Amino acid sequence: MESLFDESARRAMEEGLPLAARMRPRTLEEFVGQTDVVGPGTALRSAIEQDSLSSLIFYGPAGTGKTSLARIIASTTRSAFTELSAVTSGVADIRNAIEQARERLGLSGQRTILFVDEIHRFSKSQQDALLHAVEDRLVVLIGATTENPFFEVNAPLISRSRVLELAVLTDGEIRDIVRTALLDERGLAGRFEIESDAEEYVVLTAGGDARVALTTLELAAQQAGVSGGGAVARITLDHVREATPTRILPYDKTGDTHYDVISAFIKSMRGSDPDAAVYWLARMVHGGEDPKFIARRILIMAAEDIGNADPQAVLVAHAAVKAAEFIGWPECRINLAQAAVYMSLAPKSNASYRAIDDALAEVRSGPARPVPDHLRDRHRPGADEYGVYLYPHSYPGGWVDQTYLPDGLERGCFFQPGDAGWEHSRANEIAQRREETTDG
Repeated sequence: MESLFDESARRAMEEGLPLAARMRPRTLEEFVGQTDVVGPGTALRSAIEQDSLSSLIFYGPAGTGKTSLARIIASTTRSAFTELSAVTSGVADIRNAIEQARERLGLSGQRTILFVDEIHRFSKSQQDALLHAVEDRLVVLIGATTENPFFEVNAPLISRSRVLELAVLTDGEIRDIVRTALLDERGLAGRFEIESDAEEYVVLTAGGDARVALTTLELAAQQAGVSGGGAVARITLDHVREATPTRILPYDKTGDTHYDVISAFIKSMRGSDPDAAVYWLARMVHGGEDPKFIARRILIMAAEDIGNADPQAVLVAHAAVKAAEFIGWPECRINLAQAAVYMSLAPKSNASYRAIDDALAEVRSGPARPVPDHLRDRHRPGADEYGVYLYPHSYPGGWVDQTYLPDGLERGCFFQPGDAGWEHSRANEIAQRREETTDG
């Protein structure tokens, strides 16, 4: 039985917790967002309410409610809750948690929810240590990860779990969380009110992360202080700006956001949208991405998507690579922006990219085609019998109609010029000359 001293100590400890920890939702009704995952009528909601839960892996950005949802599930299903962090726990900790779950199930019939935060950080051997306990239902595993579990979690563990993706919270959901924290007794308990522009700035700088929003609110409240005589203190825009001088946007240099943003960047340049290209570039600059990585991707894109529609594009992209290597942040953002805008505005052709891939497919799966005799090397005995090679520089314009492909392949089988830029006009010139030669 808890004594008055224990109760007092517990309350003192709770009051000392950060606002984000104090405002952690306790029930599904208090949980904000993720209606597609755990809203009324969803499969997960029904499993929780019927206490028939199977192992889960929650995948999504920070601050979307993965840990909170795991705790709510444990309390709602009357299961024991054991939490491990993949950062600090080893195989011995996992085995100890599983053994305790086994004893608990045998003595009282109570199931155990084993919550593993950042499960992607577990090694293969650590993940394997969980496998039989999950398979035998000794524990209901709830893993949380910001990385794509299909890449980071062992396939056998994935196959025994249901993967649910949690989305970034909307501005409206962040706003609801902030307003609740202002009034709730666990939060700021009505001692503060926030001006509308300050509230919007909290929402904006949070970037869909509830923890960031509540931390900003708490720091801004500290800046505002407590009014005397029981009056309500006002949190202004200046207080919020002092609390968070820069906007926090989700970005990771190796995870899904990294790949999503660079993908959007490349596709924006390919789609000839300089505004979008510069926006996604800014996201990477703001997130501290390696400028050499950005420049390399621009160089690849220049060859793959522009090619000989504008041969200058590869030179501009290569200059951006050298600028990233030689100058670095922050100045090379200008070089990268120039290159991104150039790529966006350049005429597009993927003819070279398609040509080499089609040719490789032919080489790998087609017959071994010999070099035509007239193209073979002449520096060997008997080369005089190879047939006549027509030297293009001996003809007007440095061109002569001659077969260069091996037998069985026809002109145009790999390279099809695009319909814009230098490549298009030059291909038309050669085709016209070939027609004139044939007519003649």
